[in-house]
Amino acid sequence: MPFVRRPGMRGFVIAAAALSVVGLSACGSLPLVGGNSKSPPSGENAAAIGVNGYLWRASLDTLSFMPLASADPYGGVIVTEWYVNPEKPDERFKCTVYILDSRLRADGLNVAVFKQNRDAAGGWVDAPHAGQTETDIENSILTKARQLRLSNIKG
Repeated sequence: MPFVRRPGMRGFVIAAAALSVVGLSACGSLPLVGGNSKSPPSGENAAAIGVNGYLWRASLDTLSFMPLASADPYGGVIVTEWYVNPEKPDERFKCTVYILDSRLRADGLNVAVFKQNRDAAGGWVDAPHAGQTETDIENSILTKARQLRLSNIKG
């Protein structure tokens, strides 16, 4: 006996295939409704994106005195605008923080600092900064992240 398809079955098969494609495409996206773009998601999605939430919050808190240019919680990159210290108006600094790991570890964080000095014509010229500056900022972020983690554990 040959296989005979019932009338209307073709439409059902097409509809089922379309729904499965839509369902699968929704699995790859992260929900952004009602979320804060500067805070990474918590819970199970936090491990999937590879950014440690304590390092993220501590980085934002540590660099809060500098204007923020961009913050990508999914890529783990924070970039500040140029900051001019009112006490030294002839120099300015800019920072970029890279969060490289989902664990709270010292090697999961990298800070780059850029310095410029004002020249005689009033323009800005790149200048070397103290080599310890990046390490000091990293240590400050790590200390703050550990404090945040401990305060979260204690309640």
